[in-house]
Amino acid sequence: MRVKPIALVTAATKGIGLQIAKDLATHGLTVLVGSRNLEHAETAAKSIGAHARAFQLDVTNQASIAAAAKRIRNEFGRLDVLVNNAGMSHAGKQGISHAASLDELRSVFETNVFGVVAVTQAMLRLLGEAPAARIVSVDPSNPQRALFGSVCSPSKTALDAPTLAFAIEFEDAGANAACPGFTSTNLNNFEGTRTAGRAA
Repeated sequence: MRVKPIALVTAATKGIGLQIAKDLATHGLTVLVGSRNLEHAETAAKSIGAHARAFQLDVTNQASIAAAAKRIRNEFGRLDVLVNNAGMSHAGKQGISHAASLDELRSVFETNVFGVVAVTQAMLRLLGEAPAARIVSVDPSNPQRALFGSVCSPSKTALDAPTLAFAIEFEDAGANAACPGFTSTNLNNFEGTRTAGRAA
């Protein structure tokens, strides 16, 4: 009997993350819907269907990450796809670089860069159990970066470095960065030119 591939999507309760989760489920994967808020994850999982499972996962909390990895190990034994979708555009008022506080920069980098690294590191052994694992980090490419302000854009630029490092070190895992385009989500007050459904 063919075993269904397992995919974990972080911040999968709305926008691009939810659409990615829906698309993966449509293509026959069991989708683990990650969210800091378990209740939100459960609601999203129900909207996706029988092939979705709700997971409490805060990418800035090491205990939460470790608990999610342990649960995946216990329930599934492996992970075929990791989609690092969690991200934030700013922690305070969006504006120019010299006006952004270091605390705001640290907060955004904690999610957009260090969170991706922490989750990926925690899931590597599970990905190693899969026959053809894939790691995908959602990362707006250069043409869109200016649209996301002076805090998010540097964090996404910084994310390119560990993504490349994972790709070089773990060629078999297929680490990639994916740009969804200027997509209409709550991160840009729904001003994007593409819908989440088309972009994902």
